[in-house]
Amino acid sequence: MSRDTFRTLTALRRTARTIALSHHLTAEQRARLVLTLSEVAAAPLGRGRLVTLTTDRRPGDAGTEHLVITLRFPHPGLKTTLDPQRLPLPGHTAPDGSMVWHLPIRPITDRPPRTVLPSPSTPQTRSAAGFPATAPFAARDVDHALVEEELRAALARGDALAAERRRLEHELAETNSGVLALYVQLEERDEQLRTAHGRTLRALEDALRPRPLTVDGVELAVHYAPASDDEPTGGDLYDWFTLPDGTLHITIVDALGHGVTSTGTALTVTHAVRTLALEGHPLETIVQRTDQVLAPFDHSVMATVLLARLDPANGELRLANGSHPPALLIRPDGTGTYLEVRGRGIGYPKPGSERVLSTTLQHQDLLILYTDGLTENRRDPPEGERLLLQSAQRHRHKPTDRIPADIAADILTHVLHPDDTLALAVRLTRAPNS
Repeated sequence: MSRDTFRTLTALRRTARTIALSHHLTAEQRARLVLTLSEVAAAPLGRGRLVTLTTDRRPGDAGTEHLVITLRFPHPGLKTTLDPQRLPLPGHTAPDGSMVWHLPIRPITDRPPRTVLPSPSTPQTRSAAGFPATAPFAARDVDHALVEEELRAALARGDALAAERRRLEHELAETNSGVLALYVQLEERDEQLRTAHGRTLRALEDALRPRPLTVDGVELAVHYAPASDDEPTGGDLYDWFTLPDGTLHITIVDALGHGVTSTGTALTVTHAVRTLALEGHPLETIVQRTDQVLAPFDHSVMATVLLARLDPANGELRLANGSHPPALLIRPDGTGTYLEVRGRGIGYPKPGSERVLSTTLQHQDLLILYTDGLTENRRDPPEGERLLLQSAQRHRHKPTDRIPADIAADILTHVLHPDDTLALAVRLTRAPNS
């Protein structure tokens, strides 16, 4: 164990280097030790105080040894305020206020002979690099040589870190390039999937729709939009066909729920209605009969329905309803009327249309059939019906095939929540009995 007291930084630094050389610390460790001791002792030495440096060798684990270096401040109350963990050579503060550092070293049997720095009066010595120092090459020259060695070690350390940073930046650039390429590939693949998905969904939507229908004296057009692009089919469906007597039959269905499940329900209802209609069941009984047919097979079926029959020859229109929004009739002069028919839907208590409403369409009359997604997706449903009436009046002179989509665009500008939307336009283009 050694103990030295110092009045100047120069003497402290010289002793620190001697200790480092004696215990074969690396140039980087030596530099960190000298810088750390200088930083800690600068304040007390600058005020004329003394500092004491002690070194001791202590055994460690697995045959290792530690060099314990302690810097003490003999004057009572003199303590450093520096954080020992933020110093070039991290250490810790002892209870008495001294600074302590623990450095692992090789066992004494593994070390070469001890090297001691010369004092300024020494005529000849050996430099830290091992070459002889003649009288002109005195202690100051050795100090300079050691400082240069420490500087070279610091520069080498910096160069190594810079090289490592360049390597990591190069690897990062290559990784980013690969990730970017993968991202582009994923985007391309995603676009391909979206395109294929869109084609499949359009094909599915087309498969669910009835075939285009041509009826003399009648123009038909429809617009459908799902509640979500992720679920392009929903519970809003329509069906149209002509009966053996030439009457046009239209079914509008709004099944409970969204997505494919509600689509299946709506398909089941439209097929049942078509079958009953073609079998000749009276219009006023079809809603009730549909419920009776489907209930034994699936008690979960619940849907609103609107049934419309138009005789193109005389313009007679007949409506049956099961809990569905009323049809809207727009006359050529812009007069609009909601054709109210009371009734309860399929799966509802006491299902069926309470009556059949009959009226007559005139030349160029426009009939709008729709689902509640067009009018009830706002806080005030009557407001939705008012907007629908205004929109139909505004667009009534347009080509029939544009009217449903234009009406939907008007009304769905501000909605509270998305819902499946169906709008169907029927225009009588031939004067009755002409």
